[in-house]
Amino acid sequence: MTTAEPAAGTGEFDLGTLLAERGGERYALHARYLNHQLPRMLHTIGFDKVYEHAEGAYFFDADGNDYLDMLAGFGVMGLGRHHPVVRKALHDVLDASLADLTRFDCPPLPGLLAEKLLAHSPHLDRVFFGNSGTEAVEGALKFARYATGKPRILYCAHAFHGLTTGSLSVNGEPGFRDGFAPLLPDTPVPLGDLDALERELRKGDVAALIVEPIQGKGVHEAPPGYLRAAQELLRRHKALLIADEVQTGLGRTGDFYAYQHEDGVEPDLVCVAKALSGGYVPVGATLGRDWIFKKVYSSMDRVLVHSASFGANAQAMAAGLAVLSVMENEQIVAGVRATGELLKSRLTALTEKYELLADVRGRGLMIGIEFGRPKSLKLRSRWAMLQAARKGLFAQMVVVPLLQRHRILTQVSGDHMEVIKLIPPLIIGEREVERFVDAFTAVMDDAHDGGLVWDFGKTLVKQAVANR
Repeated sequence: MTTAEPAAGTGEFDLGTLLAERGGERYALHARYLNHQLPRMLHTIGFDKVYEHAEGAYFFDADGNDYLDMLAGFGVMGLGRHHPVVRKALHDVLDASLADLTRFDCPPLPGLLAEKLLAHSPHLDRVFFGNSGTEAVEGALKFARYATGKPRILYCAHAFHGLTTGSLSVNGEPGFRDGFAPLLPDTPVPLGDLDALERELRKGDVAALIVEPIQGKGVHEAPPGYLRAAQELLRRHKALLIADEVQTGLGRTGDFYAYQHEDGVEPDLVCVAKALSGGYVPVGATLGRDWIFKKVYSSMDRVLVHSASFGANAQAMAAGLAVLSVMENEQIVAGVRATGELLKSRLTALTEKYELLADVRGRGLMIGIEFGRPKSLKLRSRWAMLQAARKGLFAQMVVVPLLQRHRILTQVSGDHMEVIKLIPPLIIGEREVERFVDAFTAVMDDAHDGGLVWDFGKTLVKQAVANR
């Protein structure tokens, strides 16, 4: 980036100049002022890259090398980075100089975005706009408790619904919950276990079940028929079904919402965020039935009983409207279905070739690649060494060379999991599928031949032991 002259009318501040002068300090600044463990972790696993710019499904470094993004900012970058339609919408809304966030008017953009969103869930009637997925979940928890008059929320083991106190109470991962008790009085049930769900419902104090149709942690899909049967049980006990579509929504799984994969499922509340932002302005939305909203906002005295300072701001609403327009005009959902089937089929075929590759699962462009104990003695002894040090190290051993040697960014699906999760931008096509499969095949060949992958594994083992 070249040094820029201060723009007219902006005083002494110029963003281009600031980045040119201080951008090289990025890791030092984080280490000193932010989460100091983040740069430490990135240095340790060799992820401390310097990306200069991004476009679509790719990052680029200062030398012009491209990096394929199979992570999409944990699902935020559904349309890839810097989609021209979303960029134009944001330029337009800034240039319009709207009277935004007066709090005492009814601007058109939130109503228009709510109308567009609800068109994809015709059984739902109203929307609350916040600023993130965890806020969308918090709103759903509050609305469910108030609407039913019951205190307890059920959630599924291994679920991830956010990290604020309410959403953390329905987070099924102990590593996130440890040290933050007491949380809200909520109860886990196994995903797919209808008997466990019914036992809890019989106690009469359950407001709702919150569920991800496909869990992000490990990429575990609700069993066929589970959501429909759970919905029937909940209605029988006057409790609500909350679908957390923060990551799975807006086309990620090959349907607009993942719950739509199963006929007859009509959640009472739906949480969305991430891709709705277009990758620019944080936004979250809680969609719900009319009677729930009317019970929460039951009088003019309660008009602000649930609100958000930056909720429904013009920039976020413009981004959301642009995203939905692109999804419709570019037939994103159909493209996801086709590309996801191609990627999954290519990867599934590799399970016959590699004994370390145990499973490929998921839908659309949300795919989990699971590794497991090999059969051959040589590989089994190496696998056991890693498992003794820390479960999940082999998956990390695959993720690192994918980035360092093949310039592809992926992630391990969760702590202590031998699963890689692929959630690329929804705009990828056959070229990106071929690039990923070729790189993944090369890494797996190396792992089965006892190559550099295992040398990195030894380094990870040392790090795991040192961090105990």
